[in-house]
Amino acid sequence: MREDRGASAECIRTALGDSSDVLARAADALSETGAAVAAALVDALKAGGKVLFCGNGGSAADAQHLAAELAGRLRLERRALPAVALTVNASTLTAVANDYGYEAVFARQVEGLGKGGDVLIGISTSGSSANVVAALKAAKAAGLVTVGLLGESGGAMEEYCDHLVRAPSRDTQRIQELHIAIGHAICAVVEEELFKG
Repeated sequence: MREDRGASAECIRTALGDSSDVLARAADALSETGAAVAAALVDALKAGGKVLFCGNGGSAADAQHLAAELAGRLRLERRALPAVALTVNASTLTAVANDYGYEAVFARQVEGLGKGGDVLIGISTSGSSANVVAALKAAKAAGLVTVGLLGESGGAMEEYCDHLVRAPSRDTQRIQELHIAIGHAICAVVEEELFKG
């Protein structure tokens, strides 16, 4: 007996339509911002700096994904770029959380790994994740260029970011989809500028 999947298909159609709408609005609203972020990464990497990423949950996965695009490759066969997701070292995360509290898990790594001229990209759909805010604050104090990927509602991160990439949505799923889409676009520009320019 064939199941009726009409309701499921409509749900998926709606979700994809919503996603497409957010991406279309972002194309108009964020092109210049994305270009400015890409330029900051290019400047840092040309000067021998590195790019650090942090986030929680799905944003931690995005941090790892985007760091991998730079350290590995996106489209071009080229040398590796120094990019690190601060979300991947379980021993460091649990040691810092145990000794200093979860709020410090990224800031402590920024203090140890970051230097003036590097870039920190903090990712948070709410814009107010305490440990991401603390990392951005530590990065600003150490002279890093700071980038925030967040949703349209803003959040506490705004105060500590040189560049703000606000997804034009309040829906966590749509914000995450936009973060990875613009992250890919930024990485593509970085590759082009460094290896084809």
